[in-house]
Amino acid sequence: MKHDTRCFECLLSRIQLEIELTNPSEKREGEIIAHAEEMVKFLQDTPWTHPVVASALHRSVYRRLGVSDPFLELKKASEEVSLLIVQDITQYLSGFRDHVLASVIGNMFDYGVKGHEVSEDFVSFFNDEFNTGLAIDDTEKILPLCKNVVFFTDNCGEIVFDRELIKWLKQQGSKITVVVREKPILNDATPEDVKRIGLDTIADAILTTGSGAELGIRFDLLPADVEKAIEECTLVISKGMANYESLREENGLIPIAFLMCAKCEPISEELGLKRGDKIALLRNSR
Repeated sequence: MKHDTRCFECLLSRIQLEIELTNPSEKREGEIIAHAEEMVKFLQDTPWTHPVVASALHRSVYRRLGVSDPFLELKKASEEVSLLIVQDITQYLSGFRDHVLASVIGNMFDYGVKGHEVSEDFVSFFNDEFNTGLAIDDTEKILPLCKNVVFFTDNCGEIVFDRELIKWLKQQGSKITVVVREKPILNDATPEDVKRIGLDTIADAILTTGSGAELGIRFDLLPADVEKAIEECTLVISKGMANYESLREENGLIPIAFLMCAKCEPISEELGLKRGDKIALLRNSR
């Protein structure tokens, strides 16, 4: 696999954020940065997908920092803000497209992507982005496939908006299996995070990717219950860039709806979009 050098610059910027969040000694900080730079030299020559590369680096840095969830407080803060926003906006959401758009805007609530800033006034930001709409809008083709959905989540604040989309789909008679990360990595949602916002009481099942602290989706490590859910579903909904980077490598899957914001140049260029564009893209694989 050919890796974009900009991805490694972004990875190192996330390592710097993890250091700032945990505040190690100056000596320890220098050691961790040197270690991360050495790892990047090795990882950029591997055939692994970017999520696998990023996961290996973050796990190694977490061990050296002596923490299992450096983003915990940021995750809780983004969740609190998202819950306040949802209270204000749900009454204005009408139909599938509106709920998808809100869910995609939630994907923009992401700390640590180099050059991607999280607005301090997220309510105004949400309204502006809602008015801008989707750069790719396949919602009319996606909706008829939503009978039995496997929903791969992404970030913590974002899952509050996902909850509203899932709630709407359940009201239309959809079966929804939600899949989250097994262990904390960056600000991605885990079983504890979805339970905290009550998503476990709405979805039909909450499963995990089963690979520990791992970004994206590792099909070689996927639990049997998730494999079975994918086999039986009519649609996979994939939130965020790491899930996109994992699933784009797979062939022969059922249809996938990619719901995300293109937050970096490599992804936006690959899709022929501007950085910051929002998409609801259907890929029919079978």
